[in-house]
Amino acid sequence: MTPRLDAIWVYLSSTPLAGLTATLLAYQLAVWIHRRVHMHPLANPVAIAVAVLVAGLALTDTRYETYFDGAQFVHFLLGPATVALAVPLYEQRARIARLWLPLSIGLAAGVLTAVVSAAGLAWLLGASPETIRSLAPKSVTTPIAMGIAERIGGLPSLTATLVIATGMLGAMIAIPLLARVGIGSEVARGFALGVASHGIGTARAFQVSERMGAFAGLAMGLAALLTSVVVPLLAALLRL
Repeated sequence: MTPRLDAIWVYLSSTPLAGLTATLLAYQLAVWIHRRVHMHPLANPVAIAVAVLVAGLALTDTRYETYFDGAQFVHFLLGPATVALAVPLYEQRARIARLWLPLSIGLAAGVLTAVVSAAGLAWLLGASPETIRSLAPKSVTTPIAMGIAERIGGLPSLTATLVIATGMLGAMIAIPLLARVGIGSEVARGFALGVASHGIGTARAFQVSERMGAFAGLAMGLAALLTSVVVPLLAALLRL
């Protein structure tokens, strides 16, 4: 490392700019790799950026809290970005009004499948009740999933990890899988991505088309709302 670069690193590492800089550089690297492999779904930029950041924090022995002091600026932008999803959604309002019944059925089926399959498989494999409660809301966006897990006695930190893993897996395999089973409708694909893979899936849907992204955003919001009702009810009913 040259003296100039060394001086820049010393300065950045002592300020919150270190976390912000690392996040932006990691994501730019991930996007570059994604483009170099012709946007292959398995080379998901979020997954690559997370891996790069985890490796960087481990190699530099940097605490997560120190990193997040700077990364919180990016985290703050999640709010405005989520609100901005209303714009393409508004443009699809006529189509949504026509499809309200199949969308409602798909939403209910998707949410129940996500919750029951995760909790049921964990139970069959002998997971503890605390782990099962943490798994149940893993298909909705992180803040809501963590709130649900905390309310029913799960581990919010474990839930957050599972949510991110679910989103990345869905973003990587959902579109090729849906194509393989013959589902070509952008509306159906987008809605499925939003229900199963929340924000990361929605971002992937927007890479394909604005229409697909709009329906993914709609599904993400509705799935979070329905899951926040269904999971506590099932937990109370089954006494998890």
